[in-house]
Amino acid sequence: MKRLLLISTILLILTGCSGGSDSVSSLDGVPIAFEKTGQGDVTLVLVHGWCCDKTYWREQVPALSDSFTVVTVDLAGHGASGLARTDYTMPAFGSDVAAVVAALDLHNVYLIGHSMGGSVVVEAARLLQDRVVGIIGIDTLQETGGLYSQEQVDGFAKTMAADFPAQLTQMVTGMFPADADTALVRLVTSDMASEPAEIGVSALKNYLLHDLRPTLNRLKVPVWCLNANMYPINFEGWKFYQPGYTAVVMQDVGHFLFLERPTEFNEELFKLIRRMQSHQP
Repeated sequence: MKRLLLISTILLILTGCSGGSDSVSSLDGVPIAFEKTGQGDVTLVLVHGWCCDKTYWREQVPALSDSFTVVTVDLAGHGASGLARTDYTMPAFGSDVAAVVAALDLHNVYLIGHSMGGSVVVEAARLLQDRVVGIIGIDTLQETGGLYSQEQVDGFAKTMAADFPAQLTQMVTGMFPADADTALVRLVTSDMASEPAEIGVSALKNYLLHDLRPTLNRLKVPVWCLNANMYPINFEGWKFYQPGYTAVVMQDVGHFLFLERPTEFNEELFKLIRRMQSHQP
């Protein structure tokens, strides 16, 4: 991942943002890179997962931007966004997304997050409130948090930090099905392994320890997921969430379903969004 420190002011006046890359300042002043395409009344904000960046949505942006405004974001420490943050928490990442949405003055927004990005968009929804009409998780939000103790996470983080590229490669390779395209697996693992270790470890620790329930209790928008069939979904654990939780499962794909089978994924995402819209008052 090539990273550029993009200079912006906190109150950035955005012009000509219908295409190309731009940036805004997050709450702590870190520049957050984004790209905006399309002109639809409904906006889809696509948020990448751990150690990824906005280019991971390359198969989705052209397909979606004919019908929607599409915004892709690089979270702090990823892609072309700034690196000057000491602790990469889910609320801080949420403020990155919220800064972009607010600066562009977007409404009728669906926040779409892959993997760690699912927790991020939940935190962003808390900040954006009525701008958001729905949350969509991509192979994420099977649980609401609280799965790991501090001791467990510290031990895992220590192992990761000892040889970050090797440990990440082993872990991420296991997120693909056995018959996955080997070239895609190599591309994804090598790219993710280029993330600075200190950022990757910080983000992973915070992600594993993050409990979504306090934030979910403050939200009023439905959560829908388009997940792979690799990990079980705790539907019982989501029953407390009154706005509603729904999950659609794609079969025989791995964690990066939108890269593995992009055409099918895009069709399923379109269907899911239309279903969400039909449930709105």
